[in-house]
Parts: sequence; structure tokens; C-alpha cells
Amino acid sequence: MDKFDRIYQLHHLLLSRRTPVSLAELRQRLECSEPTVYRILREMKDYLGAPIEHDRNAGGYYYRRDADGSAYELPGLWFNARELQALLVFEQLFETLEPGLLGDHLAPLKERITALIRHRRLGLTEVGRRIRLLGMAARPTGEWFHVLASATLQRRRARLRYHARSKDEVSERTVSPQRLVRYRDNWYLDAWCHTRRALRSFSVDRVRWAEELDLPAEEIPDERLDEHLASSYGIFAGRANQVAVLRFTPERARWVADERWHPKQQGQFLMDGRYELQIPFRDPTELVMDILRHGPDVEVVAPESLRHLVAERLKSALAQYAAPQPNSSEPRPTGESEAVKVKTPIGGDTPTE
Repeated sequence: MDKFDRIYQLHHLLLSRRTPVSLAELRQRLECSEPTVYRILREMKDYLGAPIEHDRNAGGYYYRRDADGSAYELPGLWFNARELQALLVFEQLFETLEPGLLGDHLAPLKERITALIRHRRLGLTEVGRRIRLLGMAARPTGEWFHVLASATLQRRRARLRYHARSKDEVSERTVSPQRLVRYRDNWYLDAWCHTRRALRSFSVDRVRWAEELDLPAEEIPDERLDEHLASSYGIFAGRANQVAVLRFTPERARWVADERWHPKQQGQFLMDGRYELQIPFRDPTELVMDILRHGPDVEVVAPESLRHLVAERLKSALAQYAAPQPNSSEPRPTGESEAVKVKTPIGGDTPTE
């Protein structure tokens, strides 16, 4: 522990105590000798203006409170070693998630932190090399993220031009941003759409243009947002009105039992070693995609409509491999060998430890 950490820890110790702290306890908490404790106390009083007093009767040190009862705070912005490490990890993770998204804004802070680390010789310069966050199928955020983030935090309405993938149409909307959501390596804007008069989720990468308006955003209660946008499975909004019952093989259960598919999911191991997972949902689109990646290692038990939908998707996938490839003179495989060849593409997602 260096001098900066001891000053930081001493400040929080005196700030949190209503009774004087003895010299013996200060030595123990600061992990230093008696002369070092005296030196730190003197430097805090002389250079930082700390209102440290000594109570002879109680045999300890304390912070003198102002007349209005307000507590003393260290001048400037102080971090201990763990907090500096947490800041660097956050910066590294965010830069990995979205390169350049906040680089210009965080650069001055990163320079100050780097200087502190170098001065204090904390050994935190390995963060960039030792911590990695790998994304999968992430889409570029686009140039309008900052506008949407500002409108969301400043509680302002926004006007945007949006290209919907589902209909392949471009429309202009006026929205009251409620939340920015990072989901499966992509950003979404949950907002009240004044054009549609309903809650909507917008994929940020599909925003073609946006501006912040000088109008207050309409506030939607958190309970309503959670009920509408978080109760159903995945990013597809709406109140859940069905429950999917999935059963996984004993081998795949070792991974699935530790996964969180939905905040309100329920799971249990069956007597034969299989794992049964129950998930509330409304729109089956995203749920079907997750089920398909487990191939033959999962069975949809209920509802029947979901079971039928997954079966149809598997049949369509099988048909892709059963049909001969264009310009191919090779005969189509038949019999048992064909079943072996098509098994891996359907259920080829291999779990990792």
C-alpha cells in the first residue's frame, strides 16, 4: 500500500466513524509504522485541509464536523488501486465491445489514469493484453448512437429516420427514448413512438439519421417498460402469453443448466438425466433460432405450435442438404450415410467448457 492508498483509506475510515480511531487501529488498518501514520495525518492536515482532530480523553483521531453537519471530502478525484483497475477494465471492455464509440470522450480520463498508474507503479498496464471480450455477429453501431444516447440521458425527444429490416421500409419517427439496451453484441433503443403511439424497440444500426429535439421526452414507468419489453423472450417485445417447455439431453444439460435464457425461466433435472427448461415468450422468432442451434440435443415438448414450427425449420434445413448442389455431378447420398452427413450441420454447435 503506497501513500496515496493510505490517504484514501484513512479518509474513508475517519469519514465512516463517529467515534475517534486509536493510533493502534490506524497502524493496523494502514499497514504501516507509527511515524508513517503521523506523517500521513500531518500531510492531510497541511496540504489537503483535512479537519483532523485528536481527542486525548478517547485516545484517537476523528474528523471535525462543520456547523451544518456536512462531512469533509478530499479535494479532486481520488481512486485507490482497485478502483483504478476497475476503470481500466471498464474502458478496455467498452472499447472491445464497440471500438471508437467513446474513444474521444474517454481519452483524457484514460491519460490521467495511465499517468497515475505509471507514477504509483501499480502494474495495471497489462489490462489491454490480459483481458479480452470477444463478440459474435455484432453489427456496426452507426454514426447516430451519440445523438440517441444524448436524447436518452437528457430526457429529450428525438426524430429519426429508420430502416426496418422486417418490412424493408424507411420511415420517419418521433420518439421519446427510454433506454439504450446492449443485447447479444448489438444496441437497441427502447422508446415510446409518438408516430405509432406505442412502445417500440429500434435497432440502433438501422437508424439512418437522427436529431435531438428541444422537447421533453414522455416518461414511461419502469414497471410498464419491464412488463412490455422484458417479459417476453429476447428482444421481441410484448407481454409473454406462452411458456416453452424444452428438454435437453443429459450431455447438453451440463451446459444449459448453467445458462440464463430468460430472467423468469424455470429449470429442473429429470430422473433420466435430461434437463427441462421452461421459458415465457410471445414472439417465437428468436426462441426458434436458439432452439435450432442445439439440433438433436433438444426437444420441444410444448406448446404444440412451437414444436411444429421447429420441426418445419429442421425439415427445411435438411432439404438444403438433401438436394444436389448446382453444377455437381456427384450422386446424392442415400440411406444411412446420408443421415450421418446431415446430422452435423443441424446439430453441429459444439459446447465449450
